[in-house]
Amino acid sequence: MTQEGERPGLDASRARRSSGPVSVVIVGDLLRAADLLAIYATGMAMQQLYLADRFPVDLQSYHLAALIGVFFFFSITVLRRDSLYDLHGSPAKPLKLGRLALSWGLAIIGVVTVGFAFKLSSGFSRVWAGGWFLSALAVMAAMRVALRLLTARWAARGRLAHNIAVIGSGRYAEQVIDALRLRGDDSMRIVGYFDDCSAGETDGVVGCRRLGTVDDLVAYARENRIDHLIVSLPWSAEQRVVEILRKLRPLVIDIYIAPDLVGLHLRGASYTEVCGIPMLEVSRKPFRDWRLVAKTVEDFVLAVLLLLFLAPLFPIVALAIKWETRGPVFFRQKRHGFDNRLINVYKFRTMFHEASDPLAARLVTRDDPRVTRVGAFLRKSSIDELPQLFNVLRGEMSIVGPRPHPLLAKAADLPYEEVMAEYIARHRVKPGITGWAQVRGWRGETDTVDKLVQRVEHDLFYIENWSLSFDLLILLRTPLAMLKTKNAY
Repeated sequence: MTQEGERPGLDASRARRSSGPVSVVIVGDLLRAADLLAIYATGMAMQQLYLADRFPVDLQSYHLAALIGVFFFFSITVLRRDSLYDLHGSPAKPLKLGRLALSWGLAIIGVVTVGFAFKLSSGFSRVWAGGWFLSALAVMAAMRVALRLLTARWAARGRLAHNIAVIGSGRYAEQVIDALRLRGDDSMRIVGYFDDCSAGETDGVVGCRRLGTVDDLVAYARENRIDHLIVSLPWSAEQRVVEILRKLRPLVIDIYIAPDLVGLHLRGASYTEVCGIPMLEVSRKPFRDWRLVAKTVEDFVLAVLLLLFLAPLFPIVALAIKWETRGPVFFRQKRHGFDNRLINVYKFRTMFHEASDPLAARLVTRDDPRVTRVGAFLRKSSIDELPQLFNVLRGEMSIVGPRPHPLLAKAADLPYEEVMAEYIARHRVKPGITGWAQVRGWRGETDTVDKLVQRVEHDLFYIENWSLSFDLLILLRTPLAMLKTKNAY
């Protein structure tokens, strides 16, 4: 292929990116699903253990009773909002076994009530009902004890806490940090603060580590995990806040503004809470919890299916490339991926080997002499992009997302990030093989400012409005977009 003082007890190594945080939302949902399965399974197990060899019973009735128990328990835990599955702060939170027993007891009462109302209860064993209640409760309690041991292990490794950094110094930052310490719990860890002021210009923040300037923040976040970033600056520093937020666009971090600046007008900002403190949310990770799981599963499943379906096409394309010109079949090019990290993007080679341009210092134009006849067809049909399915399986790309651009690509002789400040925000998600911009007609070269602006705006719209149905819409429109070859060369 071609080519300063640290807060006591703070363990800075825990901020490393190598161990991402465990999603307590997903764990809580999985615990709920396990509880519902345990209720049904123990009901049927008790029927087999106690009744199967003793009395002739209607098995379907017990199946129905177990399902009604599942329904009532699910409904009660949702309606009561008893936080049985809110694991924030775990393992510091109690196991709530009493609350669990109450919810399950109410569910059993619901089953008995339904049986009495429909005159079905006389046909059910009381011993079975009591054994079902106790065995299901025992299994659910055991799962919580096991989860407590597991979360304690996660906590010891720093995988339950969200790392929080603050921008600012002096009394403004100190007020925010003190409030976080007062209201926070084991689910958050203050890793330090960033401040543009030189040493001696401010008093700093007592007991908190200074990690560098705002310019150091982007580099720091590349090597260390920061989950939440809080900007804490005085009201008079509005312009400075705007400049700081512009610098932070490429970071895949939740960004908030502390209360002193909640009146600042920012497009798309909304109010939220961090450890109970009201803040203005100006940036949020596009994918988290189940959204991240859904996107990951979608990419893997589609990549595998497409590779199986298109497998016969690969050797045909390879033979056509080798028949026309000498050189490798595949072309590898470095491009920016998720979080602005460099990845090797794979394509079928479409140029003469000796004319290949790995850095794309010169964009391909119409009737470009560097492009082979086979290559021209591959580019117009987008078949040259198919090897990027392997990038998807490697976790470097998505099926749908903003298209990755070559490193030295320019619009109107200017690097893309200089043409449009929002350009870098495209890297907050994985790049895609196809995208909203492509199916809307913004496919091909981006040699002018307008072409780049349109593509970036479409990409940002996709990031802000992502859903599985949106991805499906793009996938359905992609074949039609491939037929329009006006800007593809």
